[in-house]
Amino acid sequence: MEKKETYKIILSGGGTGGHIYPAIAIANELKSRFPDAEFLFVGANDRMEMEKVPQAGYDIKGLWISGIQRRLTLKNLSFPFKVISSLWKARKIIKSFKPNVAIGTGGFASGPLLQMAAYYNIPSLIQEQNSYPGITNKLLSKKAKKICVAYDGLERFFPKEKIIKTGNPVRQGLLDIDNKTVEAKDFFNLKHGKHTLLVIGGSLGSRRINELIEKELDFFDTQNVQILWQCGKLYYQQYKIYNNTNNVQVFEFLNNMDYAYAAADMVISRAGASSVSELCIVGKPVIFIPSPNVAEDHQTKNAMAIVENHAALLIKEEDLEADFENNFLQLVASPEKQKELGQNIKKIALINATKDIVDEVEKLLESK
Repeated sequence: MEKKETYKIILSGGGTGGHIYPAIAIANELKSRFPDAEFLFVGANDRMEMEKVPQAGYDIKGLWISGIQRRLTLKNLSFPFKVISSLWKARKIIKSFKPNVAIGTGGFASGPLLQMAAYYNIPSLIQEQNSYPGITNKLLSKKAKKICVAYDGLERFFPKEKIIKTGNPVRQGLLDIDNKTVEAKDFFNLKHGKHTLLVIGGSLGSRRINELIEKELDFFDTQNVQILWQCGKLYYQQYKIYNNTNNVQVFEFLNNMDYAYAAADMVISRAGASSVSELCIVGKPVIFIPSPNVAEDHQTKNAMAIVENHAALLIKEEDLEADFENNFLQLVASPEKQKELGQNIKKIALINATKDIVDEVEKLLESK
């Protein structure tokens, strides 16, 4: 067997934080086990992984790849050329780096990279975050050795013998937030004894959630609610004016998510797979507002997997005008309901996901 310290590990995941942070978490765990291993990430040019991965201390190479638009656009005309270009570059990267294993956590670049890894007989592992996989991972699953999933029932889409239910990797700092509540509220200069609402719309922000929060600021004030509002990079210039408002703090991006979750009594969130997994571990009452603009309506399916266990509330964007205030009032007025939702969502959490995934990677490394 090859010496552990010579392992070369290639990872691909990007486009959104939901694909990037799981890949980084997996790499960090692998690095702790194999300190002398070499790591290389592959992402999509001009996407956020090209910034976030180097910040985490890893090298990354970019491919000229993007998703196909659902409507007819000029961008779609370039899609076949992007695929050919990305496959060619992924082939060059694989031949040059010579990885022992390839790991894909989703995003545009995962397809070409794992396809080329399979062509060169490099064992690959897919980490599927969603309850309803996208077309790329469905295609890749035929050649992948292992498929780590976070939800039951995915044998409808993947070969059953390859599936391991591990959960989604999350930031390690979230595992002990119960002990940080007072410290976290002080960190954000929040008032003790006042309801704290955390609003998170994904790494880039959510236009519709931001519009909702802006519209409901007076309503929140009447309910004795203070707000930590991550509005996202795309919207910060528009909403930062509310930092001058009592009981509202607006952030482009929250770097101290452990404190943000610890300080929160309630959360309003999109339902991206990583956010859902984090919220299960955090164990706070959640109102999910899924994005309707993602492939195969992933977010609604992710949220429904939690709601069906009486562990969260869900309001569709189209129902916000009619239903939001009534749903929020019922939640904020009922400590019993808050406790029930918090306890139920925590039962769904898979807290050892990163270690369990890396156990499977290690088996692939040792089988070579």
